[in-house]
Amino acid sequence: MTKEQKVSRSIVGIAGIVAAATLISKVFGLVRQQVIAAAFGLGPAADAFNYAYTIPGFLLILLGGINGPFYSAIVSVLAKRDQEEAAPLVETITTIIGTILLLVAIFVFVCAPNLIDLFAPGLRVPEKELVREIAIQQLRIMSPMAVLAGLIGIGFGVLNAANQFWLPSISPLFSSVSVVLGIGILFLQVGEKISTPEYVREGGMVLALATVTGASLQWLVQVIAQVRSGLGKFRLRFNFKQPGVSDVMKIMLPATFSSGMLQINLYTDLFFASLIPTTGVAAGLANAGLLVQTPLGIISNVILVPLLPLFSRLTDPNDWHELKLRIRQGLLLSAFTMLPLGALMIALAVPIVRVVYERGAFSVANSDLVSSLLIANGIGMFVYLGRDVLVRVFYALGDGQTPFRISMFNIFLNAVLDYIFINVFDAPGLVLATVGVNCSSILMLLFLLNRKLNGLPVGEWSLPILSLTAGSVVAGVASFATLRGSQQLLGTEGLLIQLLQLSIAGLVGLCVFGFIASWMKLPEVNGFVSRLRQRFLKK
Repeated sequence: MTKEQKVSRSIVGIAGIVAAATLISKVFGLVRQQVIAAAFGLGPAADAFNYAYTIPGFLLILLGGINGPFYSAIVSVLAKRDQEEAAPLVETITTIIGTILLLVAIFVFVCAPNLIDLFAPGLRVPEKELVREIAIQQLRIMSPMAVLAGLIGIGFGVLNAANQFWLPSISPLFSSVSVVLGIGILFLQVGEKISTPEYVREGGMVLALATVTGASLQWLVQVIAQVRSGLGKFRLRFNFKQPGVSDVMKIMLPATFSSGMLQINLYTDLFFASLIPTTGVAAGLANAGLLVQTPLGIISNVILVPLLPLFSRLTDPNDWHELKLRIRQGLLLSAFTMLPLGALMIALAVPIVRVVYERGAFSVANSDLVSSLLIANGIGMFVYLGRDVLVRVFYALGDGQTPFRISMFNIFLNAVLDYIFINVFDAPGLVLATVGVNCSSILMLLFLLNRKLNGLPVGEWSLPILSLTAGSVVAGVASFATLRGSQQLLGTEGLLIQLLQLSIAGLVGLCVFGFIASWMKLPEVNGFVSRLRQRFLKK
């Protein structure tokens, strides 16, 4: 077996593990959001939670995400070091980061009212005063997640560097299970009154407490796995001169700021969302975002997790030719997966939202709002993942400054686009502004990476991506036409009818795109699909 074949098989093996674990985790995440929507709709409890969760969620995604900067820094450094160096290095990094984030958690608890007013000034009106009060209480309850987020991110990186991919990928389901159980217990106590004004505050507190409980469980299972693998215990270690600490911090700090700048765009969106008179925009953004993030999270982990260690091993100028091939592979796989999914999200937005969310307190009007937001999200799925591929290349090269500078510029760009687009497109303008920011990022990253690696065949790469885009448009049109035809025959009411129409229309769209993609004969796509098929058939 050649070295190339071994690398390819290892990528597919890791991808299979990550895909299965992430799929389970994402399914539970979707169930969690369905339960929240059914219990509270887009009412004050759910709306407040999405404002309050911005800071804990921001930290959890930024620091604790499997593709976040803490994960990237740990993997990039540990991949180049012997295993016996891992434990003291991990314990030292955990001590430094844990101390800093403890101070952040205290700050969030004390300044919760000021933070809510800063990021959601539109809540300081009589019509939304209840949302503001609940959001402040929820933020204080969730403030410990500042510490938990950093520890979870370090754990992701440590376990992945030790070739343990299953547990980190599946551990987020603990949060989802905790929220579902919390709402379930409350429902058993109060029944259908759960969405009434009488219990809205209690429902909001349950959401916050269950979220913190889930994050705590997610961290605990990682600590147990680290200890059993000899990768460090949960103990304080202040040896800041420990070999590797400076290397980790060199990547981690600028990468954190860079990724943080991207997440600040979410704050900007919520700032403008609070100014829109309609109640429930923040909750609607979360519901639509989860429908996109569920497949996006699975596929991004499948693509990025195996590629990041490869990028890190190909940073020598003698290996740049191979590195460029891996970058092309990442971009083409991103296009192959995200473009058709985005087209289907746009074509089938209304039935998707109705099938997933429209029950209990979630009304038809709620479906209309979330559907419009889902369409806007579908437009930008490829550039979101493509940008992440390019950012990971800079991290592998030890350059966290470049993505940081680009993100700084895009904060201001996002604010300008938010202001312009909400006046033209209302709530969907917030999502379209983010799409514009991601397009700006991917163009600047390509330009600078072209200079750093002494040239990239960007023109050659763009042709198959444009072809996949055209194929996705055709697939989306076919899917939408199939949906309209089935609606004329069967009507639009009834969950089973909606599910049948959605399944048929989606299958038609995927088959059309699959035919077009196979006709293009892209080696990266065909090889990856073939190896995945062989692996799953073998199992």
